[in-house]
Amino acid sequence: MIELKNVVKRFKHKGPDGKTAIKTAVNGLSLRINNGEIFGLLGPNGAGKTTTIRMLTTLTQPSEGKILYDGILLEGNERVIKQKIGVVPQNLNFDQDLTAGENMELHARLYRLPKNKREQRIKELLKFVELEDVVNDSVRKLSGGMKRRLLIARGLIHEPDVLFMDEPTVALDPQVRRRIWELIRQMARRGTTVLLTTHYIEEAEALCNRVAIMKKGTILDVDTPEGFIDHYGRYLAEWEGSWRFFMEEAKALDFIKSLIVKGSVRPTTLEDIFMELTGRRE
Repeated sequence: MIELKNVVKRFKHKGPDGKTAIKTAVNGLSLRINNGEIFGLLGPNGAGKTTTIRMLTTLTQPSEGKILYDGILLEGNERVIKQKIGVVPQNLNFDQDLTAGENMELHARLYRLPKNKREQRIKELLKFVELEDVVNDSVRKLSGGMKRRLLIARGLIHEPDVLFMDEPTVALDPQVRRRIWELIRQMARRGTTVLLTTHYIEEAEALCNRVAIMKKGTILDVDTPEGFIDHYGRYLAEWEGSWRFFMEEAKALDFIKSLIVKGSVRPTTLEDIFMELTGRRE
């Protein structure tokens, strides 16, 4: 379990007048993420998602508050926590001069896996992401989808309890995105906790057990995708850039019929809730 207690992160930066000012990127964040959960962190640019992930992955320290992994305080125990977490970054940061297998080997050595375990783990993970046939191929030759799957395999090399995934399917075609989705589901079924950020709201709706929607460094709400829809309304009436939620389709249709302008009714999506809370359609 990951727990954040009143976490605050402030940065110094130069304002428009050239004077040093304090910016609060994350403001009083409190959150619990359960073991084996697929948890989505959603929000427009500048919401504080990246800063939150950087704090959770030990890249920066909170200005205030506490972060705990299974009751272990992150501050002062960074080396222990790093063994518990894996990271799949948005950017493809492979060594381009190495093969797929050599990149995996390098990462395994950084985590000091013994030779026999390295070989076994690399073989097992490349099979898991369906890349065993390209183990000796240069990373430069791999397709975008293959590189994304190799990133996932690399992030799992040391058997982390928690895997952080930043925009895991960005710029991928629909077929490859669905394959990545199934890999994420398989990881959760194996007991890995997955925390992902994504601008594809339908991706979060399809994958996540729960999502937190952030804006300006604070969490606006946390719920399951289905819970959000049940709370706000299962049907959406839309007309001329405006919208309204309804629990019953019949009432939504009656409302649209009462308008003097043309409108429509459809089932509510998580993106509609995101739009309602943040004012931004992703």
